Formats: sequence, C-alpha cells, structure tokens
Amino acid sequence: MRELAVTGVGVASTAGVGLPAFIEAIQSGARPPFRDVRSDTFDGSKYPLAGIAEVRGFDPTKYLGNKGLRSLDRLTKLLIVATRLALHDSGLKKDGAWAASSPDRVGIVVSNAYGSLEAITELDRVATLEDARYINPSRFPLTVSNTAAGYASIWEDLRAVNVSVSDGNCGALDALECASVFLAQSRADALLVGGAEAMSEALVLAFDRLGALANGARLGEGAALIAIEKPEMAGSRAANILAMVAGYGTAFVPPEREGSLVHATPDAVEQAIAYALADAAMEARDIEVVISGACGLQAFDQAELTGILRTLGEGACVVAPKLALGETLGAGGAMGILAAIALMGAHAGGTAGGPTVAADLVLRGALRAAPRTALVTSLGYYGNASALVMRAPSR
Repeated sequence: MRELAVTGVGVASTAGVGLPAFIEAIQSGARPPFRDVRSDTFDGSKYPLAGIAEVRGFDPTKYLGNKGLRSLDRLTKLLIVATRLALHDSGLKKDGAWAASSPDRVGIVVSNAYGSLEAITELDRVATLEDARYINPSRFPLTVSNTAAGYASIWEDLRAVNVSVSDGNCGALDALECASVFLAQSRADALLVGGAEAMSEALVLAFDRLGALANGARLGEGAALIAIEKPEMAGSRAANILAMVAGYGTAFVPPEREGSLVHATPDAVEQAIAYALADAAMEARDIEVVISGACGLQAFDQAELTGILRTLGEGACVVAPKLALGETLGAGGAMGILAAIALMGAHAGGTAGGPTVAADLVLRGALRAAPRTALVTSLGYYGNASALVMRAPSR
C-alpha cells in the first residue's frame, strides 16, 4: 500500500453523532447503558442478557432534512449522515456544495457485516404473519447489502466507484486496502472509506442463540468514515491532513478441526500485524499504541491480545475503544481508525500533549501522550484477521 492521507472524518456512534462526542467517549471512558433493555428499534426486554447500545435518540432529519427518508432503514440513515459529515469535514464540500474535486472523482468504499438483516426480517415477518401482497416494495431494495452505500452516493452525488465490502469484523480495514487500489489506478481523487452497522432484533437474537451475549459480548451500532486521498492530491488543495495510512496486512488461519467454523486464532492476528508492519516499512518497536478490537467476548479478546503481544512484545500499549462504544462489527475497524486519530491528537478536539484515553480502556501497557504511530487490529469470527498501520502527519 502506498501511503494515503486522511483528510476528514464523519461518525455516528453510540456516544452520539459527530467527532466531539466520539472523542469524549474515548477520553472519558463513559459507556452507554449496555444492560439497559430499552431500545429505539425493538423490544429489548425479551433479551435480559443482552449487552446492547444504540445511537440513542438518533434523528437524521437534523442533518438531512425531512424529505426522502421514509423508505430508508436505520443502517442507510446512519451511513448517509456519516457520509455528509465526512465530506464537509474534509473540505470536499462546503454548505452542501462541492468545494474541491467533483462528483465524478469522489466515491465510497464501505463495509457492513449484517446490514440487510433489518429489511430481510421485516419482509419475512410481513410475508409469514400477514401476506406477501402486503410487502412494501420500497423496502425490498434494502435487503441487498450494498444498498446503503448506493443511497449514500445518491444523496451526496458521489459518482466515482461505489463498493461494499462484507468481511465481518475485518471489513472496514479491508475496505481501506480495496480503496487504495482504486486510488492507485486513478479511479478517484478521494474516497470515503469505513463501515456501518445498525442494531436490529435479528442481530441480537442471533448473538443470543450463539451464547455470545451471555459470554460478555456488548453489541453496538454506528457508521464511521474517513476521507482518504493521495498525499499530493491533499497537498494541492491545502487540505488538513489528520493522519497517514501507512500499511495494511491480512491473514487467515483455518480451524484445527475441519468441522469447526467459528474460532478465535491468535496466529492470524500475528501474521496480519507482521504483514502490515512490512507494508509500512516499520518495526514492532516503532508502534506506540495498538487500537484493538476487544469488545468483552473473552475468547476472541484473549486471542487478539495474544497475537498482538507475540508480535509487539509484552510492553505493548493496547487500548480497547469498543469497551466504550460496543462491538460494531462491520464498522468496528473504522471506529478503531477514528480512535487512532483521536489518540494522536490530530483533529480539532484532540488533546495533544495530554491524557488521550480513559484508563479503563487501556488493556496493557502505558500510553504515551500524543503517540505518533498506531496499529489498528481486528479479529474476525472465522479465522481471519486484519491490521492497519497509521502515523501522525508531518507538520
């Protein structure tokens, strides 16, 4: 991967909409009420073991207006809001109009793991409990996993590449590698890259049936995007560079038993980190902080931590923002990238030179003030893992 410049961010998380709320959650460690069975989207009282958190009180009309939202699902609304915020934060748009580049040269590459569950469940419920004749045809397109990215492009007039990545927890980091290929091929001047995931009863039910909720998993939702460009492109328009993406790695290790599917493997984490470091031309000692994907699911948290420490050593500083934000699955890697930017103090609202993360989010080691390098890791449920190396921009 050639180094890429991050020039803007947009986020809707369980901490709230916008980067200031996100940074506050990272710095304070304030956590949403994971054991509160209230829900904006379904009757959570049926799942007493559920550790869930939503973008509580999410109102997309504050950002998008009142028209055109009726047929959209929660995932799509979250993603469109994050898209709009990222475009304006990057300076590509100002007051709703293009201020840099053009619609034909800006696109989106976004991950979601279970994005179509809400619509599929709704249509199945209507067909089963009522009659297929009563299915709302305007909701049918939402059953396709790339619909949210399509609507985001329509709303914000993004006419370059539009790609959806579905690779579970690793999807947002993998989306960045995918986007780097498009930029290298000059398919776009700038791309919005990240992930989105929405809370739904079907998702909670699945994790409940698998026993993940009883074993400590805390589910969250949200959308997080970064605007990335080639450094020379960002420099030519005097964009504010928040961070640099320096290297990427991914790996897959099959289960020991052929019949196994879901399994935690530190070996994949170790290999992915090694590949990412090699891609960035860095050594393990160069990494000052690791943004891990630990979310409270003990077996996977331990496997990820083991892989990190094998590669970086026992003294590595490892933080876990998902303990404050929840497991956002396809958006998790993107939330990790935003956490890295916040820790490096590169964005307005960051606290360069001062404490940058709550103590209870630090799993191992001691965090230096305003670290210059960060490693973002993500461990999938099926033997896959991905890692991303980031560094603070040169000033």
